[in-house]
Amino acid sequence: MTEGRRREGGRHAASLARPYAWTAGRTRPTVDLAVEALVETTAEGRTAPFSPTNPLAVVTQFCLHQRSVAEVGAHLGVPLGVARVLIGDLLIAGQVSIRDTLTADASWDERNDLLERVLSGLRAL
Repeated sequence: MTEGRRREGGRHAASLARPYAWTAGRTRPTVDLAVEALVETTAEGRTAPFSPTNPLAVVTQFCLHQRSVAEVGAHLGVPLGVARVLIGDLLIAGQVSIRDTLTADASWDERNDLLERVLSGLRAL
């Protein structure tokens, strides 16, 4: 293996380690969040101090308009598990609210529509 490939591999590993440092190594949120759940910043989150180096603050700014959990992960460039942990922390702190896109008694048509929207969103990424 060449030195360039080792360095490239090391950089990739380091870039993945950083997001997990944001969550203190946690990969599972304290609350269950669906990938398509909508996240929106609350009034409390809007008044929290902003720092572009703080991932929680970045999420609150990004979610001033409703965004899906998947969109938050894509925006931050982090694995979905990291995005879920960050959003879960913000939810517990009262800085974001979550709106599920489907209820337990959703019809087949509602579920199919959701799948179509998710597929469309994934294609757009």
